[in-house]
Amino acid sequence: MRDTINQPYPASPRALFASLWRNRELIAQLTRREVLSRYRGSVLGLAWSFFNPLLMLVVYTFVFSVVFKARWGLGDESKADFAIVLFVGMIIHGLFAECVTRAPGLILGNVNYVKKVVFPLEILPWVAAGSALFHSAVSIAVLLMVQLVFQHALAATVVFLPIVLVPLLFATMGLAWFLSSIGVYVRDIGQTIGIFTTVLLFLSPVFYPVDALPENYRILLLVNPLTFVIEDARRVLIWGQAPNWTTLMIYASASFGIAWFGFWWFQRTRRGFADVV
Repeated sequence: MRDTINQPYPASPRALFASLWRNRELIAQLTRREVLSRYRGSVLGLAWSFFNPLLMLVVYTFVFSVVFKARWGLGDESKADFAIVLFVGMIIHGLFAECVTRAPGLILGNVNYVKKVVFPLEILPWVAAGSALFHSAVSIAVLLMVQLVFQHALAATVVFLPIVLVPLLFATMGLAWFLSSIGVYVRDIGQTIGIFTTVLLFLSPVFYPVDALPENYRILLLVNPLTFVIEDARRVLIWGQAPNWTTLMIYASASFGIAWFGFWWFQRTRRGFADVV
C-alpha cells in the first residue's frame, strides 16, 4: 500500500501534536539508530559526539580571541569567558542549521518509506531534530563542564534553558516540514540552504554582541529569528538572569504558527511525493 492513496491527511494543530504523540516510540527508535549509525565503524564511536564540540570550541576560541583579538566587553574578560559566550551562540545556530540543512533531502533520502510501505512521513523532520538535539545536549554538557572548570559555578537559571529552546524547536520544525516538501519538487533548494545557514551564522550575535553593530545595521539582527534565542540562552546559562518572558511568549506564539504552517504545507503536498521521487 502506498502513501499516495487518495485520503485526507489531517493538517490541523491538533493533528500535529497527535502525530508526535502517536509515533513517539518510532521517532525515538529512528533517532537512536541515526545517532549510532553516524559513528558506526569509528574507533571512538559515540565519544566523537563529545570531542567534536570540544575541538570546535578550542578552534573558534583561538581564531577569534587570539588571532582576531575579539572581546565581548565583559570587563576583566578571560579567553575562557569569551569561549563560553561564543559557544552558546554556536550551539543554538548549530541546532537550527543541522535541521534545516538536512530538511530538503529527508524525503529524497528515504524513498523506500514513500513508495513501499505505509509510513508516517511527517515524523522524518522530528527524527532529524532528535539527532540534532542529542548533539546539542552533548555540546551543552561540554559548555557546563567548561563553566564549572573555569568559573567554579553554574547559574541557577540554567533550568530555564529548555523553555528558551522549545519555541526555537517548533519554528525549526515548521521550516523543516516546508523545506522537506519543497525539496522533493525543487531539487535546487538543497544547494541554497547551506549558503543561507552560513549567512545566518554571521548575521547572528554568535561571534559578536548585538551592540557591536552600528544602530543602522542592528535591524539585521533584530529580524533574525536566532538573535532572541541566542541572547536569552546566554541570559539563563551565563548571566544568571531569567528569560525575557514577554518576548518569549511572543516568540513562542510565532513559532507555533510557523510549525503549524509547515506541517499544513507538508500534509497538503505529500500526495505527490511518490510520483516525483
